[in-house]
Amino acid sequence: MLTLMRKLLLLSLMAGLGSAACDYDLVIRNGHVIDAANRRDGRMDVAIANRKIAKVAERIAVEAGCRSVDATGLFVTPGLIDIHAHVYANTGIPKELAGETSFVPDAVGPRSGVTTIVDAGTSGWKNFEDFKMRIIDRSQTRVLAFINIAGLGMTGSKNEQNTADMDAAGLALIAKKYKDIVVGVKTAHYGAPDWIAVDRAVEAGKLAGIPVMVDFGSSHRQARPIETLLMEKLRPGDIYTHLYSGLRNEQLSTGKMNPVLWEARKRGILFDLGHGNGSFFWTVAMAAFQEGFLPNTISTDLHLRSWMDGMKDINNVMSKFLSNGVALKDVVRMTTLEPAKAIRRLELGTLSVGAEADVAVLRLERGKFGYLDNRRQRVMGNQRLTTELTLRAGKAIYDLNGVAADEWKPGTLPGERMK
Repeated sequence: MLTLMRKLLLLSLMAGLGSAACDYDLVIRNGHVIDAANRRDGRMDVAIANRKIAKVAERIAVEAGCRSVDATGLFVTPGLIDIHAHVYANTGIPKELAGETSFVPDAVGPRSGVTTIVDAGTSGWKNFEDFKMRIIDRSQTRVLAFINIAGLGMTGSKNEQNTADMDAAGLALIAKKYKDIVVGVKTAHYGAPDWIAVDRAVEAGKLAGIPVMVDFGSSHRQARPIETLLMEKLRPGDIYTHLYSGLRNEQLSTGKMNPVLWEARKRGILFDLGHGNGSFFWTVAMAAFQEGFLPNTISTDLHLRSWMDGMKDINNVMSKFLSNGVALKDVVRMTTLEPAKAIRRLELGTLSVGAEADVAVLRLERGKFGYLDNRRQRVMGNQRLTTELTLRAGKAIYDLNGVAADEWKPGTLPGERMK
């Protein structure tokens, strides 16, 4: 009996010594790391321990039996940040963004390397807590939010035009209460010829100390010129979205981009792509590419209609830029570091040691690929990004080819989980 106990003790000690040899929970080896926050752009290994980035170096030793991923030929980046999406789903409201046409974040984000989705004003300051309960608190994907100055958010045109519900102080109270989640104020789709929605959104932004994102609509160009919005109404650090729509005089009749865009950038206005299903047209994009006017942030304006149309996902949108001569390191920067800066969350979009281990492993394919705009006009490209692996806080939440998984072993019982 004593001999058996000694054997069991010895086996236990040996098992303990074996596990201690694994200094990290996971090492991603041989990948090309692109990490703009730390100016990394080259072949490196990335080690993860206790849900955090533990080490980034040219070579990291991996003991036999310890978990690793071979990322040879792949690109390793911080988890992508989609700064403009609509994910206030499950409300049952028909045909509205705060309802049937929103997406559940985990259904789309991880499949394209997105670990942080920023909802762009789908909920307002009155129904934000319902959004938090239904979606934010239940998602593996990190969900942050711009709160709509319209009290009930995107629940229908009548509510979005209701200026009586545009309460800057009420919004600021909610933003301060949930400052860990709320990153900004949104105004969108406002159709009157006055500045009430913009002015109250900016007032709320001042009260809460957060930026404003503006979807400027497409009406009343004379009464509400884009020049006044960008040069007088918005503050440095505020965000103009739907840059390549051309619906709001972003492009002149000459085909050139409106010079006010350059002037606004000088005074600190940020520009977001916000692709969507009505805000990306090749006529505008090609002019902008030619002139070198790129957005600060590449985003999807994700919802059911854009997902089914030419947008598809953030990898597809990023690929449109790649196929028009924008360098991969810049496309990654515009989906990691730049959105983190825009929402003032510099702990995101980085592979810094100590940061939460949100990681995307991407594959760059070369061939012939067709890319659509919102008129369903096709431009051919020769590059396409796809996502191989997405880690959220060190956990694989999407693994296309099982690169982070264990090999199947004959005799494994159904329902038996591998360690």
